[in-house]
Amino acid sequence: MTVGVHPLAGFDKLLHYQVPVSLRGQVQVGSLVRIPIVNRFHLGIVAEFSEPKDFPVERCKPLAGLVYPFPAMPPDLLRLAKWMSAYYAAPLEGIIETMLPGAVRKAASLKQEKLLAVARELPAGEQAALAKRAPAQAKVYAFLRTQPRAVAKALVLDRLAVSAAAITGLVERGLVREETRRVERIAYDDDHAAGEHVAARPHALNDEQQAAVSALAGDVQAGVFAVRLLFGVTGSGKTEVYLRAIQETLAAGGGVAFLVPEVALTPQTVARLRSRLEAIAPDHRAVVWHSSLSEGERLDGWLALATGEARVVVGARSAVFAPVQNLRLVVVDEEHEPAYKQDETPRYHGRDTAIYRAKLCGAVCLLGSATPSLESWANAQAGKYGLLQLTKRIDDRKLPFIDIVDMRVEAMKQRGAVTLSRRLIDALHDRLTKREQSILFINRRGYSSAMQCRKCGHAEECPHCSVTMTYHRSDETLRCHLCGHQRGAPARCPACASPEIKWRGTGTQRVEEAVRRFLPKARIERIDTDTMGKKNRFREILAAFRAGRIDILVGTQMIAKGLDFPNVTLVGLVDADLSMHVPDFRANERTFQLLVQVAGRAGRGDRAGEVMVQTFTPEAGAIQFSRHADFAGFAQAELKVRRAFGYPPARHLLHHLFRGPNPEKLRFYAEQWKKRVEDALKEKVALMGPAAAPIEKIQDEYRWQLWYFCNAPVTGIVVELARLRAAFEWPDDLVQVLDVDPVNLC
Repeated sequence: MTVGVHPLAGFDKLLHYQVPVSLRGQVQVGSLVRIPIVNRFHLGIVAEFSEPKDFPVERCKPLAGLVYPFPAMPPDLLRLAKWMSAYYAAPLEGIIETMLPGAVRKAASLKQEKLLAVARELPAGEQAALAKRAPAQAKVYAFLRTQPRAVAKALVLDRLAVSAAAITGLVERGLVREETRRVERIAYDDDHAAGEHVAARPHALNDEQQAAVSALAGDVQAGVFAVRLLFGVTGSGKTEVYLRAIQETLAAGGGVAFLVPEVALTPQTVARLRSRLEAIAPDHRAVVWHSSLSEGERLDGWLALATGEARVVVGARSAVFAPVQNLRLVVVDEEHEPAYKQDETPRYHGRDTAIYRAKLCGAVCLLGSATPSLESWANAQAGKYGLLQLTKRIDDRKLPFIDIVDMRVEAMKQRGAVTLSRRLIDALHDRLTKREQSILFINRRGYSSAMQCRKCGHAEECPHCSVTMTYHRSDETLRCHLCGHQRGAPARCPACASPEIKWRGTGTQRVEEAVRRFLPKARIERIDTDTMGKKNRFREILAAFRAGRIDILVGTQMIAKGLDFPNVTLVGLVDADLSMHVPDFRANERTFQLLVQVAGRAGRGDRAGEVMVQTFTPEAGAIQFSRHADFAGFAQAELKVRRAFGYPPARHLLHHLFRGPNPEKLRFYAEQWKKRVEDALKEKVALMGPAAAPIEKIQDEYRWQLWYFCNAPVTGIVVELARLRAAFEWPDDLVQVLDVDPVNLC
């Protein structure tokens, strides 16, 4: 018997091995096995039971061992990996490594601890004799007799300051019992406090929620593949629909994967989910899954899912690869978020991968958003996805009033750059007086985005990237947010030595400083990647904000979506233009989504909410449509533009990036490659470029790009491009990356 194995050894090739008699009946498709390659042992995944072609079976080496007694990759994950390899033009071996946690790829063993307990009682006389003959043993025995349950051996050794030999002597005499117990590291095991504001019992559903839950329950019961788009305004109770759908799935014996776009949203989701699951069945639990966990937490969560101990996983995009048994429901919350797209190989999209995995499993994929991606919306309008709508907020709460502040007028009034408008400051004062909370959002960290000399016009740029450096006042440094380079902020212009330096642009630090200046008594916290370096810091601040110990929260996109704070009645979007004026055809869509999502953080409790949007372009369509949360109107107008120019979802888009130290060389090879593609694919694709990328240099590498637009199925085009790339003579110092369905065009 021979098997084909995908080795985890840095190359993409199927190798064949004989299955020893001792392992027959244990090895399955998806098993993690030890395999010999040359003179070393590596790990590999069994892909198939087959014999090698053009190679004698008797010369195949035997498997060296089986790591786990169950498949490390269920068959659906193996099929998903093969699809991803073809669709995203990525090596299969790299995709398999992405799917398996690092600890699993190292064949890590379980964490265990030894426990001690009294095995039999000694008469008083024998205890006295033991104390004279072996006082250390008597000390341990007396301590264990006072304990109501087994005690960790390490604790006994530390507390009583005895040697391991004393315990060994007691075990050998049968006086003490030593047993081994698995120690499970459960991520976010302390999140019940964070979830106290969420009722364990289900909320009463309104008619629209009930219709959505009934439709999803029918899909799950049918056991067939289906994609549903849950389109609901912010605060309409989409999470309750998710929870009810999860309950229905678990009751039917199925497993669930719950995806959220940001790690920051995971604690609140986990708290709600665990609260509900424990209320309906104490043995149900949710496993947390994302890259920020420790290796031990990921390993134990993976084992719980792979063995069927847990049937629910919640996490960021990589949770789509969790080995959930009998997967019947995949929930993708905030499906429009670009965070679902992986920005390094394999460059998969978590939402699209979730849909395909659901197809492989015959499961239901539920996409939820108040501002769906135009791709998903177009699929729903075309009938490819079922559409479920929630048009009103819970308890008929009103959507927050959106007030547009024209910053051109503010700048004229105050005769200069303005961080916070007078109306926003007054509104913050009003909320502070009423003991209500506020959130200020700006999607840029730091103090100022650029340093410019008023005399010569010099702007300080990163020496390794073609971007200006951001000023951070907290430690008086200039930092590049692309490569991490930093240096001290100059007091004089480096070009002309003039002291007339001006800091242009606004970041979270400048906003925080302005708030502290105007509201000195307010309790303020800032949330961005600069302040969230400490583990669990984000969760601590959110807990404090929910408890009312913080009045104003200033932050980046980490606080723009998904979070639910009933006492927040004011949300201020400090600069709505940041996301609008970028070289990306999705700029209007992103701006509309951001405005609506940020506005949705206000008025989620009993009190009405207000949103203030500061902008220099109040007449922009994205801003005007967002005032009324009119997604349908915005989508209709934007899709018309997309169709006119042939942008997604009208056509598929592929991005080919060329990187290297020599820009002229990049241009030459990009142009030669374009000619090769045009000759080979002709009318199958339309090419745009090559041209320098909007950010031409990052980390001392220049960047050129080429775009492919195609109407045909993407997989066929990708396969053709892969074949052409393999035959093309690329120079050693040129790196080229093919990104299918890109979301970041810079």
